[in-house]
Amino acid sequence: MVELSSRYLQAVEFAATVHQGSVRKGTTIPYLSHLLQVSGLVLEFGGDEDEAIGGLLHDAAEDGGGEPTLEAIRQHFGPKVETIVRENSDSITASKTDKAPWRERKEQYLAGIADKSASALLVSVCDKIHNARSLGADSRRLGESHWHRFNASQTELIWYYESLVEAFAARIGDDPRLGPAIALLRREVDALAEI
Repeated sequence: MVELSSRYLQAVEFAATVHQGSVRKGTTIPYLSHLLQVSGLVLEFGGDEDEAIGGLLHDAAEDGGGEPTLEAIRQHFGPKVETIVRENSDSITASKTDKAPWRERKEQYLAGIADKSASALLVSVCDKIHNARSLGADSRRLGESHWHRFNASQTELIWYYESLVEAFAARIGDDPRLGPAIALLRREVDALAEI
């Protein structure tokens, strides 16, 4: 059993501050909900406290200030957490509007999976599980209209998630925790593709 220290609660507060007022795209769901669920999945698949904190903060640099945010993460939570966040950011810019085009960022992210640390892989798979699960739930509840809120089409998003499963599967032998997590992601992505 992983004992969570006061660092974990500090990370929840840090994430809540960085993402204050942010909601999941096209919803009224506070963005913090996603971060808490990713962190919970990390713990369920055997992650340690640093990895769980990485789950909470995995979007902090991408959505909340780039390199200065990464430096703050390093100072408050250590180099392992900073590395997890860095390796799971598809764009590290000071402003969310300065990002490269969607397809370019996703292709770079896919290529980077081959070099991710085991800790960053676990966080990434858990992030994608929750994203795919949310996409599937919204598809069943809202129909096709919900796909229009993204920077990519339904076809492109499904391509991306199927490509993620393949890229993660190529790393399955790197860490025994990855097998069950990737299997769950595969089920979520297969269900998404059938909608």
